[in-house]
Amino acid sequence: MPRALLIAPQWIGDAVMAQPLVAVLAARGEHVAALALPAIAPVLRAMPGVTEVIEAPFRHGRLDFAARWHIATALRSRGYARAYILGNNVKSRLVPWLARIPERIGYAGEAAGLLLTSKHHAQSSSSRADMRKHYAQLAEADARAALAEPTLDVAPDIAASVRARFGLPARWIAVCPGAEYGPAKQWPVEHYGALALRAQRDGYAVAVLGAPSDAPAGEAIARLAPHAMNLCGHTRLDEAIALLAAASGVVSNDSGLMHIAAALSRPTLGIYGSTDPRHTPPAAHHSATLWLHLPCSPCFARACPLGHLNCLRGILPETAWAALEGLMRD
Repeated sequence: MPRALLIAPQWIGDAVMAQPLVAVLAARGEHVAALALPAIAPVLRAMPGVTEVIEAPFRHGRLDFAARWHIATALRSRGYARAYILGNNVKSRLVPWLARIPERIGYAGEAAGLLLTSKHHAQSSSSRADMRKHYAQLAEADARAALAEPTLDVAPDIAASVRARFGLPARWIAVCPGAEYGPAKQWPVEHYGALALRAQRDGYAVAVLGAPSDAPAGEAIARLAPHAMNLCGHTRLDEAIALLAAASGVVSNDSGLMHIAAALSRPTLGIYGSTDPRHTPPAAHHSATLWLHLPCSPCFARACPLGHLNCLRGILPETAWAALEGLMRD
């Protein structure tokens, strides 16, 4: 069985969107190990087809050459036949090159694909295809395989145990108000609060999930919807993944948690403003998106260039709740 090393993306959502590539490789009989940042590693551990996860303690924006050399040296004896490199920059290619992996497959991107043995066209901002297809092209997968639904697995007993540990009942809704990229991707907390109230009136508990930086948004939602639990910053990523696996439904901005929830086959509604659901959809049968597609959207800006955020403010809480209810009935 040939051994392959996957150099995972540095963002949670992108890592989830790479699962169809992993599925193609595993179906071909490749033994896939993944090299991932510690913040991304829990996603790879829940990913079918990944047999081993190697944590890489690299810092964003830093070369960390000594750390890359150390990991590469440890990998040389493992006999990897090829590496699939999902980043566009030279840093992401260093470990497989230093590890002397003979085939290094990735995107031309930075420095015209320096250190690669096989180069593919990197997406530009003006030609954004579905990310599943973008990654799966590295394995030259056919269109059907490339656009398969990303899948993550959490054992039901683990999901139930984590849910109980955080004091959540069986019937509950997760809301995820964060988005690392910036406020142009964030549905207003007032809308989240109104949706949470509606969920509570219909007999659902509500918990807010997110990073420590999302805690103020979680507090605001909890004030608007008393009894909602603000868990932002109180869960590790593996715990958040287990909680999402146990949720009755999920409403989220275009974020990593949205992609995780959809890949776990939970009813998931993604709220889009500045970004494009045709590029990064929550790709699963029980998922849907709300996107107004205004003339100014998608702008892919971190903050609204026009200062009004109409692309998100115009998506009303009652519309979102009706969409989520439909997903939960299916």
